[in-house]
Formats: sequence, C-alpha cells, structure tokens
Amino acid sequence: MTLKRWKLIISGRVQGVYYRASAQAQANELGIVGYTRNLPDGNVEIIAEGSDDQLKKLESWCREGPPAASVNSVEIEKQDVTGEFTRFGIRH
Repeated sequence: MTLKRWKLIISGRVQGVYYRASAQAQANELGIVGYTRNLPDGNVEIIAEGSDDQLKKLESWCREGPPAASVNSVEIEKQDVTGEFTRFGIRH
C-alpha cells in the first residue's frame, strides 16, 4: 500500500459540534493516522496519512461531518508523507 498525506481544511459550523471527535472515530475506523485540531479562524484542520482510497473516504465523510455540523467547504493540500504518526489523535 502506497501511503499518501493530505491536509484538509474544513470550514463552516465545525467547532463545538463534536467534529474533531467524530473525525477521529472515522479515521480510526478507516485505519488512517494523523491528527485533527481546531484553528483560530473557526475552521478544523486534519492531517491524515493513509492509502488513496482511505483518504478519499475520509474526505467524503468530512464533507458531511457529524449531525450538528454544517460544512461549507473542504480544501485539500497533498503533502509529502512523513510517517511520524502511529495513531489518529486530537490536538488542542
């Protein structure tokens, strides 16, 4: 399996609606490693490493998010894989 790394920026009503915890659960279910965190501008950032298929599934989930979220957009930046992660966590 060839690993890829994506940085996703999710905008909309995505803070205070369990977006990060739900993203962590989804990433763990998909076998993706990395982290998610709230950004000062109200967006959520996800750094994710996994296969192309895993990352596409995560992106699809991110466009919906948890029930209380209202996602306006998901921006993706493809980055070089670092292999620094062993699990998917929440950063504060």
